[in-house]
Amino acid sequence: VAALSGALGAGLISMVCNLTIGKKGYEQYQSELEKALAESEDLQKKLTELIDKDANAFNGVIAAYKMPKETDEEKALRSAAIQTAYKQAADIPFQIATTCLEVLELGQSIVDISNTNVISDVGIAAISGYAGLECGIMNVNVNLPYIKDETYVKEKNEQLNDMLSRGKVLRDLLCQKVNDIISK
Repeated sequence: VAALSGALGAGLISMVCNLTIGKKGYEQYQSELEKALAESEDLQKKLTELIDKDANAFNGVIAAYKMPKETDEEKALRSAAIQTAYKQAADIPFQIATTCLEVLELGQSIVDISNTNVISDVGIAAISGYAGLECGIMNVNVNLPYIKDETYVKEKNEQLNDMLSRGKVLRDLLCQKVNDIISK
């Protein structure tokens, strides 16, 4: 759901760019919009690929728990595999959250130069991107308690808190700008 939400946001930005490029009154923004269009398509592709990776990420954890644990060596191998699997299970939603933050940043770059007839879709893209960000963060957080590497956990928590704060600010700014444009 996290990656899908972000992909929908990126797709809406693509749509807004396509409906603005070549329109009268927006000629001076063509190169910026074309760049944003290419970036939004890249983000959408990346997030779409992350949907399957996210669905499969936890399979490694399940497989690691099924490893034999009869001998001390097997227990050590199993324990190491579990730790690696939990990190992988956290890393995929972290990538999703990071990419969703990029969707929000891209929305910020086009909100003032977009076709006002479809400006609400920039706001919806912000809400979708933020939903993906928050869902991704939640999916990272569910795995962190099982990871014994305290440095890894501390770094991830700091990064997640920063991303969440930045995402909230961007979402709120975008929605406010969109509402201001709509109410003119």
